[in-house]
Amino acid sequence: MTQAELREVWSTRINDYRASGERVATWCERHQVTPRQLWYWMRKLKGEDEPKQATNKPQWVPLQVKESTSDTASPLLVKVGSASIEIRSGFDPSLLADVVKVLKTLW
Repeated sequence: MTQAELREVWSTRINDYRASGERVATWCERHQVTPRQLWYWMRKLKGEDEPKQATNKPQWVPLQVKESTSDTASPLLVKVGSASIEIRSGFDPSLLADVVKVLKTLW
């Protein structure tokens, strides 16, 4: 058997093994091959069916970036009881915490 024929036979066997869902030992016993042979050919043929990675130099890919919308972002609305607080970007977190504490005591 030529090397190409061997590769074809083992490629078919490996596909059959993977499709079977069986453990290696079970499949090998049923097909009269050793687990060592199966693992050898799985390693040997690994990636042969996948397209080869190009080893050319890297190429640039154009990229379009949207402008930041942080200035035009809609504010966050926090409601505590019947009071509502509008929070915009760049707010002072400690001031917000103090305001919420005061509002909680009122409700």
